[in-house]
Amino acid sequence: MDLITAILMAVGLSAACGFRVFVPMFVISLAAHGGHLSLGSGFDWMGSDLAMVVFGLATALEIGAYYLPWLDNMLDTVATPAAVIAGSVAAASCVSGQNEVLGWVASAITGGGIAGGVQMLTVATRVTSLATTGGAANPVVSTVEATASTVMSVLAIVLPLIIILFVFGFGYLVYRIVNRRRNKRQAAQVIATPVEPPTTV
Repeated sequence: MDLITAILMAVGLSAACGFRVFVPMFVISLAAHGGHLSLGSGFDWMGSDLAMVVFGLATALEIGAYYLPWLDNMLDTVATPAAVIAGSVAAASCVSGQNEVLGWVASAITGGGIAGGVQMLTVATRVTSLATTGGAANPVVSTVEATASTVMSVLAIVLPLIIILFVFGFGYLVYRIVNRRRNKRQAAQVIATPVEPPTTV
């Protein structure tokens, strides 16, 4: 696995951690256990039988918990720092095999940063869903997030080059959301600004 492929794989898996913490870890464990993924030095434990079972159980519990009303929003407070840690580990497991120093730099900056950014977007989406639908649409959001995490994790390992499209797509989505919020805020300020009555002579 060359350095560029390893970096793309790290980016994809880190982004997947932002949607679900344990899904990418479980996919990494399955791929390493089956001999389809070479992990960096110090990360061989992720391909062990025990790690595969633990990550599998954690994945099932995490996905199921997000379908419980109100618990999904409570989990977001824990999932955000957990996603940063998981993204860092996922990135380091891919890149550290190429260069140990680069691996840990990627884990701290790329891995944790991307995972945290995606997780913040999912939190904002869930808050919006709660405010607009009273949480009725949250199961749909949870399904989309779990699916995105699974698909992105698998593609990051099988077709890492396609992750470039996901990165650009995610960047465009974030730009649209930020731009829409800014326009709404500006429109609200214009409406809230009092209009001074014309002075009479």
